[in-house]
Amino acid sequence: MSAVHGLQFNPQEVELLDATLRDGSYAVDFQLDENFVIELLGRLNETPISMVEIGHGLGFEAERTGIKPSNIDLGRWCEIAQSELSATSWGMFAQPQFSRLSTLARLSDEGMSFIRIGMEPERVPEYVNYIETATGTCGAVYLNLMKTSDTPAEELPGLLADVTSEIAGLYVVDSYGSMLPSDVYRYVTVARESFPVVGFHGHDNLGLANANSLAAFEAGARIADGTLDGIGRGAGNAETESLAGIISSLGEDKFDYKALAKHADFCRTNLKLLPEDRNMQVLGGVIGIHSGFFPLVEQLCDEFAVDPASLMEAAVNQTAGNTNQDDIRAAARDLSRKIAAA
Repeated sequence: MSAVHGLQFNPQEVELLDATLRDGSYAVDFQLDENFVIELLGRLNETPISMVEIGHGLGFEAERTGIKPSNIDLGRWCEIAQSELSATSWGMFAQPQFSRLSTLARLSDEGMSFIRIGMEPERVPEYVNYIETATGTCGAVYLNLMKTSDTPAEELPGLLADVTSEIAGLYVVDSYGSMLPSDVYRYVTVARESFPVVGFHGHDNLGLANANSLAAFEAGARIADGTLDGIGRGAGNAETESLAGIISSLGEDKFDYKALAKHADFCRTNLKLLPEDRNMQVLGGVIGIHSGFFPLVEQLCDEFAVDPASLMEAAVNQTAGNTNQDDIRAAARDLSRKIAAA
């Protein structure tokens, strides 16, 4: 147990999952050069990182919803991973709305060793059968509670009551990048009441993804996600190399932060990232609007002559969490009418 810099967790008991080739795919519109993927997986295989997530950012078969597909098909992802990852396990992300269990079975047959199933906490009771079937199909199934902060922590145990105990772990997910370390500590503590293995996935809208990952470890989380150079959806994620470096500063260079730092630079210099609006990222983090809604917010701001901060605040204030597209559109109309009447 280390108390360096006031941190209280045992570095030997935590793991880092690298999601550069999954969450990072958002930053390049899901188009990753195959040679880059091969090179990066080969590099990661030589580090102590034990879990690597690959594939489409939204989850496998996301194209079934009409969204842009990955330029690398599922079969080829499996071939590359099997070829390059001899010492590291690999997995993908799934959402029950479009990721079929039959495809999960095929991916598992082709070497995938873990799957992370994502959904909002309120939807968990709806998909308990999907989760249970998945546990009999794939070696390790993690349940990712997307937009965790929309649900009061004390409500989580009830929503999780029927989830099979066979899942490998439960993830607290800061989808908006809005959680503070104290929030993360509370949610992880409550999550551990339902499942002994808890992970944390943080976004960096407010620059707290690394600090929040450490708070998760202090609360007893076993796994934290990172991406190299923090590359990911919207404002990005906790940085794999930085988390490894912090853990090294606690007296345990468990993940070879020097190698990971080089790999982060490799990503920085070889990926052409989509431009991001920092104004929107900060507003979304503070107000609590997911980055997936930013294009809609910008469109409505132009259409109704309103500003994004006011629109986001109005949308969130009229809902009880988990704001959706209809809420944002209704808020834009209401806000426009109020401005016109003033």
